Amino acid sequence: MKILTFTGATPSEALKKAKLEIGDEGMLIETREVQKKALGKQALYEILIGVEEEKIPATYTNQKPLSKQKPLRQESEDILFDISNAAKQISQVADVTKPQFNYEGKAQAQTVYEPKELKEIKTEINKLTDKVKIIQNMFWDEKSPDIEAQIPAEFAEIYRLAAQSGMNKEHLDGLMRITLEHMPFKMKENSATVKRYFQTILRKMVPIRMEVQPKLGAKKVMMLVGPTGVGKTTSIAKLAARYSFLLDKKYKVGLVVLDTYRIGAVEQLMQYARMMKLGIETVVDPPEFSNALESLKYCDYILIDTMGSSPYDKGKIEKIYECLNNNQTQYHVDVILVMPSSIKYEDLKITYDNFAPLGIDTLMFTKLDETMGFGNIFSLAYETKKPISYFSVGQEVPEDLVVASSDFLIECVLHGFNRSKA
Repeated sequence: MKILTFTGATPSEALKKAKLEIGDEGMLIETREVQKKALGKQALYEILIGVEEEKIPATYTNQKPLSKQKPLRQESEDILFDISNAAKQISQVADVTKPQFNYEGKAQAQTVYEPKELKEIKTEINKLTDKVKIIQNMFWDEKSPDIEAQIPAEFAEIYRLAAQSGMNKEHLDGLMRITLEHMPFKMKENSATVKRYFQTILRKMVPIRMEVQPKLGAKKVMMLVGPTGVGKTTSIAKLAARYSFLLDKKYKVGLVVLDTYRIGAVEQLMQYARMMKLGIETVVDPPEFSNALESLKYCDYILIDTMGSSPYDKGKIEKIYECLNNNQTQYHVDVILVMPSSIKYEDLKITYDNFAPLGIDTLMFTKLDETMGFGNIFSLAYETKKPISYFSVGQEVPEDLVVASSDFLIECVLHGFNRSKA
């Protein structure tokens, strides 16, 4: 038996180095700390691995001196670089088999004879491409999920994408457990089918409020609440324009403003009201709320803009609650919590919890064009079971408003925001 030594800043790093060199062959004999962590010094651990000489891989080279070793992360990056080069070469070979196009961009009509050997090569290339993708994802930096079954290599890519999107880890692990338990065995062999299956699971987990126009003689009253600066006033204008001009029927829309603290917000909404020829009422004190609604009873939609407030400003949230409590009309007020998609899940959850006493009916998310991760949105809707009604994807009125759909959100979670698909 031959004794091999590997070192690292942690025992796990040393073990990973051992696996990179000799795979799973060998027996762990001892782990010891050879240098304690101190000011200006990094801890150093050493592990001893016993391996039968005939089982030592031919690729194994003697352990380098510590001064010449690369950090494990850098070694992994070198491996990924080589894998990426392999993937690039595979794609270049695969390009040979693509159909030729004429100058109009259409595939040429003639049939090109494809020898049996070429078909076999294409099949092997597809298999190899998938294996390269699996190997690449084996080196990702995130921790493995805290679930009983170890994640199969084919699932590594989809888990990494979801984790990096900002999805809550508990939610992700639960969904991964469901996927592993119920996914047909044959589908697990290919990372592409794994991704499609997981995408389907995610879509089914997103609560969505379908947009339904008011019935004849009825009206919809919608109040937008949320933190300062999330874009409530702009969202009100987008909704007003949508209901007034963009639907099959041109509905009558009225506006109510509770945000008298910010003169600029009132003037902005007044300007939108003049442009779209909408009725508008302002409310200074809660008892005036019912009168404002009654003044707009001729409208099909009544949209209410509220004062923005910090989630921790109980006073302003209480004042909105008093307005709702003073509603003496027969109209039910749908409360829509508006939040930015650009903050992490924990902050979204705190915001939701503090506005929850208002009786949240649906969620609306803004600033989708200002972030790269959307798993936080999924996690909040999944956790609260509150449906999403709209997404705001920019500042343009009324273009940058998207009626919520699970397909759109999950596409953002796994592939990022794409304005062309909004």
